[in-house]
Amino acid sequence: MFYSFVRFFLAALTAALWAIAASWAQDTSLDPQVIESITGLKVVHAEKENVFKISKPRDDVKFIVDGVSMPPFMGLTSTAMFIKGHGSNAMVMGDTVLLQDEVNPVMSIALESGLEVTALHNHFFFDEPKVYFMHVGGEGEASKLAEGIKRMYDKVSEIRAANPRPAAQFGGNPAQQPSSITAKPVEAVFGTQGESNNGMFKVVIGRTGKMHGLDFGKDMGLNTWAAFAGSDQNAIVDGDFAMLETELQPVVKSLRKDGINIVAIHQHMSGEQPRYLFLHYWGKGPAADLARAVKRAVDLTK
Repeated sequence: MFYSFVRFFLAALTAALWAIAASWAQDTSLDPQVIESITGLKVVHAEKENVFKISKPRDDVKFIVDGVSMPPFMGLTSTAMFIKGHGSNAMVMGDTVLLQDEVNPVMSIALESGLEVTALHNHFFFDEPKVYFMHVGGEGEASKLAEGIKRMYDKVSEIRAANPRPAAQFGGNPAQQPSSITAKPVEAVFGTQGESNNGMFKVVIGRTGKMHGLDFGKDMGLNTWAAFAGSDQNAIVDGDFAMLETELQPVVKSLRKDGINIVAIHQHMSGEQPRYLFLHYWGKGPAADLARAVKRAVDLTK
């Protein structure tokens, strides 16, 4: 019996050692040369945290902030930081400097490349041209992550090469004024009543949370809403999504797939339970089509 136990123990130990060896064999180091060869950008190694960083200064545009010319060194450089992940994977986090007409095309490229879009906001006031910052992240093969970042940067170059001067508005014709949105078709899409005001129409969908030990919800600003203006055939929609962190990526992907423009991703509060993120959007088209696009994204939230 003793020898049987020893044989069993040795067999189990051997199997464990083989499993460890196999995992080590797969655990290849993050190779900065791969990142450099794909992106065409020099990698800088921050040894203390073993982070590999690439940078792309926005020196293709002259930025003025508060009357002062701002070189890329002053916070106008797109960056992506890579760190060793689990197994053979890596993790990337990045901050991309974008003009208004670059944001949504580049966001779509990021999502198509398997990256996550985690924030979209401004860093300045009184900036000319208006500049936004899109934060991205992801985990996977370093080469795939680097390819996604490269595609984003290439899209920026493509847009600016085609139109050196930033666009002044979204494409399409301006919405009709005064507004004349028919409420019933939009209400039918959302399955709830809304509010009409001078030809405009708005739907508000509440969520629930807790903060400072108190329950709060729709009437305290924890809600998703969609407001429509223009005509039934040529409308605009703008609004706000209240989302759990796990809902952000599905909502962003759904809205972009339907051609809805994302204009901000941020938080509205702190210390709430559960944590909510907020996404602001803008779309143009027939009112019923816009309503269906927003409703598809709403259906991805609880």
